[in-house]
Amino acid sequence: MTKKETEQQIKDRILILCVDRDGDIETKAGIKTPLLGRTSNLDAAVSLALRDPEEPDANAMFEAVRLYDRLQSEKQPGENFEVATISGSELGGVGADRKLVSELSSLLTSFSASEIILVTDGYSDEAILPLVESRVPVSSVRRIVVKHSESIEETAALFSRYLRLIWENPRYARLALGIPGLLFFLYGIFYIIPGFVNYYLISIVLILGGVLLFKGFGVYKWAREYSPPPLPVQISNYSIIAGILCIAVSAYLGASSASVNVTPPTADLAGWISVSPDVAAFFIKGFMDLMVVGITIILFGRSIRLYFERDARLLRNVALVVSVVWFRWILDATANILIEPGVGFENVFFSNLVFAIVVGILIAIASVLLVVIIHRSSKGFFKKSEDNADEFGETELAAPAPENQQ
Repeated sequence: MTKKETEQQIKDRILILCVDRDGDIETKAGIKTPLLGRTSNLDAAVSLALRDPEEPDANAMFEAVRLYDRLQSEKQPGENFEVATISGSELGGVGADRKLVSELSSLLTSFSASEIILVTDGYSDEAILPLVESRVPVSSVRRIVVKHSESIEETAALFSRYLRLIWENPRYARLALGIPGLLFFLYGIFYIIPGFVNYYLISIVLILGGVLLFKGFGVYKWAREYSPPPLPVQISNYSIIAGILCIAVSAYLGASSASVNVTPPTADLAGWISVSPDVAAFFIKGFMDLMVVGITIILFGRSIRLYFERDARLLRNVALVVSVVWFRWILDATANILIEPGVGFENVFFSNLVFAIVVGILIAIASVLLVVIIHRSSKGFFKKSEDNADEFGETELAAPAPENQQ
């Protein structure tokens, strides 16, 4: 055989590929894929048809074998044909496509095809067409459509078949049966509880709206493929959420305190101006405690993250926590001054405000000095490192290793 004839034979290696994206061959017939060769494909198609005579994948495999026989009888010199079957997963989605690509790569190592004739049983299988074309050119696509009689009996049989498919296949049962079942279950609960039947319509709107929202924005797929960040980052993020919630609730408590303790004035502007100091004072009194807690939670969660990242900003965060906690007494003294105004140290509230401010300044100065001292004494710890701990207990925070002895 000459070199030119060998190159021509390699060039015309044609693979007739049958694709079963939902994995019926493995789940129903118990046959592992990929399948290469006429005998293995024909035996698998017969086995699948015996277990489920209405299975369209069996028809697609028979068509692939038939197409292989016809092309073998009509082949030109230098052409080499082979038939194969690959399958995905009954769950569909990314997992099925990854399995199909893996099996296709395995086939191509055994039979280095120069082109592929794709045989499928539906449009869902043709979703793999771009994946196949990215590896081997696809010269033709053969889609098998099972013929059905238009009589009423055949229509009823076809309808019952799809009902059974919805009932038995978990992929379709989640939406077709799960959502209606949940709605019926809620209706039964609301019917038992007196006076709650009127809330059933609201529950239907919420459930259907949630399903459409999750499906439309791909929330379920995102959650299934979501890779969580390191634990210190998660703690920091959750502390931010908790802190914001505390601050939001503190704003509500402040508004509630002001509305309870201050009598609403008349509609004129002068009346509102006259009570505005009291409104601000009681708002601060209801607002300050939970607000300080919320800010402290945010700073504390961030401090945990900075500690595991060995970031020098940890010391600044700790100093801010001390200052924020003391700021609560400054707010309290300010609110007392607004309720009972007066200037001079004969006013005890004014004295308390001045004392709180002075002590707060001293605390801030002491915190800055302490931060500088700790930072200078811990230079070996606070540094950027590629070996930062991703989780508690995953790596130990150890002192720098000594230099090698010369």
